[in-house]
Amino acid sequence: MTYFLTADGGTESLRARIYDLQGACVASHAVPYETRFSAGARAEQNPADWWAAFVAASRAAMAAAAIPPDAIAAIAYATTSCSVVALNENGDALRPALIWMDVRANAEADAVLATGDPALALNGAGTGPVSAEWMLPKALWLKRNEPAMFDRAHRICEYQDFLTHKLTGEWAASLNNVGLRWHHRNDHGGRPESLVRALGLDALLDKWPPRTVAPGQVVGTLTAQAAAALGLPRSVKVVQGGADALIGMIGLGVARPGQLALITGSSHLQFGVTEAPLSAPGVWGAYADIVYPGRYVVEGGQTSTGSIINWLGRLTGGLDFDALNAAAAALPPGSDGLIVQDHFQGNRTPHTDALSRGAILGLTLAHEKHHLFRAIMEGIAFGTRAILDAFARAGYTATEMTAGGGAAASELWMQIHADTANLPIRIPASADAPSTGSAILAAHGAGHFDTIDDGIAAMVHPGRLIEPIPANVAAYQALFEKYQALYPAAKDILAR
Repeated sequence: MTYFLTADGGTESLRARIYDLQGACVASHAVPYETRFSAGARAEQNPADWWAAFVAASRAAMAAAAIPPDAIAAIAYATTSCSVVALNENGDALRPALIWMDVRANAEADAVLATGDPALALNGAGTGPVSAEWMLPKALWLKRNEPAMFDRAHRICEYQDFLTHKLTGEWAASLNNVGLRWHHRNDHGGRPESLVRALGLDALLDKWPPRTVAPGQVVGTLTAQAAAALGLPRSVKVVQGGADALIGMIGLGVARPGQLALITGSSHLQFGVTEAPLSAPGVWGAYADIVYPGRYVVEGGQTSTGSIINWLGRLTGGLDFDALNAAAAALPPGSDGLIVQDHFQGNRTPHTDALSRGAILGLTLAHEKHHLFRAIMEGIAFGTRAILDAFARAGYTATEMTAGGGAAASELWMQIHADTANLPIRIPASADAPSTGSAILAAHGAGHFDTIDDGIAAMVHPGRLIEPIPANVAAYQALFEKYQALYPAAKDILAR
C-alpha cells in the first residue's frame, strides 16, 4: 500500500493526516500552538512552534496508522496564507511571524494602493482597498518599523516556505501563495517588480525565495535532518502545497466554472473557478493558474467567523454545542431581533476595511446565549451573502456552494448559509478539505495521477446536499437588508 502524509497548518494548531490512494484518512493527530494578540490588531506566532508541531503531529499520526515508514510516498501540506516570516540563512526566524489575521499594516496597505501599479488589478480591479493582511504591506511595515531586522533577513516569505525549507533545504515559494497574496500575476509577467520598486522595497526581491513552484509539483526530497526528525526515508518526495483554503478547493472537488468553495474555520473564504479573468470592486483576483493550470480563481473572504464563536465561548465560560444548537434551531430567522456585524477583526471583502469592527444590534434583557449564538451564525452567513452579491456584480454567478471545514459539521449553520444565499450546499464525505487536497497533490506529485482533476475524481467522494428552505429565504432577504445598513452606520460612528 502507498500512503501520503499531509499537514494542515491552521491558526490554532497543525494537524497531520495520512491518506491512502482512495482518499481515506487512516490516521490523524493535532498539536496546538500559541497565538499572541496585542493592541493594534496584532497577531503573532513563533515559527519554531510550527516545526515542532509538524514533527510531533506527523510522528503521532504515523504511530496511529501503524504503517512502515517506507509506505509514505510523498508529503504535501496546506498552511495559513499571509503568515509572513523573516528568516536567517539557516531558516530560523528572526522575529515572531505576522500571521494572516495581523492587520497592523493598514497604513502600509494604503501606501501600496497609492502607487497605482498595474499589479493592483488583483485588488478590486485596481480600485482597492489593499488588505493589510497581504505580503507587501507586511513587508513594508517591517522595513519601516524594524529596519535593522529587515536588512538582516535572508528570506522574507511565508509559513509554507518555512516548512519547505525545514523539510528539503530548498528555498521555494508556492505559486499558490505568491499568486494569491504577493501580487504575482502568472499571466502578466510574474513577480510585481514595478510595484515593489515603487515602494522602495527593492531589497525584498532578493529576499523572496528564488524558486516558484506550482501546487502538485515536486520541490525536493527530505534532508537527512528532516528524515531523522520525522522517522521517514530521505527518498520521500515533498510536493508543493499552498494556502489552506485554496488547497481546500481541491479537497472539496471544486474545479469547474460555476462551482464555488466555502472554506470555513477561524475565517470564511469563498473561491469560485472561472475560465477567463474578471475583476471588479469588492472582488479579489482573478488569480491565474494558482490551483489549476489554465483556470482562474476569484476570491472573497471574511476575517472572523469561527473565531467569533470561540470568542463567545471565552466570554461566557464555554459552549455546550449540542444544547446551543438545539435551542438556536428552535428560534425563527432573525434570532428574535438580533443582528450581528461579523467584522470582529476587520472586513476582508467586499469592503476590505481593516478598521471596521464587530457590532451587535438589538440586545434586550430577554436574550440568552443561544440567541447570540444563532445571531452570530446569521451575521456570518450575511457576510457570505454580501460577497456572493459582489461576485454577481462582477459577472460571476455561483450555481452551488461546496462547504468544508469546521462549520460544515453544523447542520444548522449550513442551513442558514443555504437560506441566506438561496443556494444548495454540497458537503463531501470528507470535510477535511485542505488535508484531502494536500493528499491529492501528494499523489499527483508522486506520479499516481496525471492531473489534479484525475486525483479529485479518485479521492473526493460525495456526501450530503442541503437545499434552501423557501420560507427562510424570504425572511432572510429582509434581514439581510438591515445587515447591509449596519456597516455604513457603524463606520460613521467609529470614524467620529
